[in-house]
Amino acid sequence: MKRIYLSSPTMHGEEQEFVKEAFDSNWVAPLGANVDNFEKELAAYLGSFHGAALSSGTAAIHLALRMLSVRQGDAVFVSSLTFSATCNPIMYEKANPIFIDSEPDTWNMSPKALRKAFSKYPHPKAVIVVHLYGTPAKLDEIMAICDEHNVPLIEDAAESLGSSYQGKMTGTFGRMGILSFNGNKIITTSGGGMLVSDEKDFVERARFLSTQARDRARHYQHSQVGFNYRMSNIVAGIGRGQLLHLDEHIELKKKIYYQYKEAFKDISVIKLNPLNADGEANYWLSCITIDSGSSVKPDQIMDALEKENIECRPIWKPMHQQPVFAEYDYFLHDADVSADIFARGLCLPSDIKNTDEDMAKIITIVRGFFECTRDL
Repeated sequence: MKRIYLSSPTMHGEEQEFVKEAFDSNWVAPLGANVDNFEKELAAYLGSFHGAALSSGTAAIHLALRMLSVRQGDAVFVSSLTFSATCNPIMYEKANPIFIDSEPDTWNMSPKALRKAFSKYPHPKAVIVVHLYGTPAKLDEIMAICDEHNVPLIEDAAESLGSSYQGKMTGTFGRMGILSFNGNKIITTSGGGMLVSDEKDFVERARFLSTQARDRARHYQHSQVGFNYRMSNIVAGIGRGQLLHLDEHIELKKKIYYQYKEAFKDISVIKLNPLNADGEANYWLSCITIDSGSSVKPDQIMDALEKENIECRPIWKPMHQQPVFAEYDYFLHDADVSADIFARGLCLPSDIKNTDEDMAKIITIVRGFFECTRDL
């Protein structure tokens, strides 16, 4: 039985040409023309920013915290509804993650909950906002609160490359932005990430720390601890080929989102993940929630899809519900929005290689639950 994927890599051919250049020049290790050009080309796509190509988005978040001198015991505010990679680097520095609830309009960080957090912790070292599933957060409100308290903003745009807010790309609003090129992202390098900023000093220092913080000397001299976080020239070559097709990928993801929206428009208890009217999403993953009064539960749909070899996924389990983070504070929007979205939601297959037949199969399975139960 054919496997239908949630969001798998889509290769086009140019990737191999850039990788071949790396082989032909024997630059297969970290650094090389592909790394340099991938940084420049992606920064230009974002709008003349600077970028440091790294081994992962997690590495980029870790270095961003280092740029801001986050230390043991410092408070860092962070979205709760996210993947753990957003929060783990806070723990690397023995700082304290303070979790912020979502708001229902975009599923992203709640400005109301953020203000509550500042009332208890007036001097956090940073705020990390996540653009969940490719939908931009309410950046004007969040940035205004950060500016009011003179606290730097880091954007986790791992899921939102190509999304924009009020005409400007996500990842370019905060002091630093974080990108990911993991295998399931809108474009992939198989693994990898990037730290971007309009502050050149941040990017240059990130490059330095990511190559083991080697001082400028003939011998190997180190005045501080560094990391092995630099992207390889092979991986960067894949990224350069993928970047040529980013806008095409976004259009295909958008088509999937609106195909689901049309297919479920007559089922009142199904809602697709919301969009931000002040921005444009990249539609990375199409998700649904089911009203709590429905007799149909997300696990039933996921089980049925998996039975047909169709990959799906729960919504991210909020970080404040994770055992590893149980001791840290969490600030609610009003009710617990993040927990509610997790309890009622699931991610539907959003692979841009899905055929019309694949989409029809997925939609038929989902609709079948509601047509049988008359949950319309």
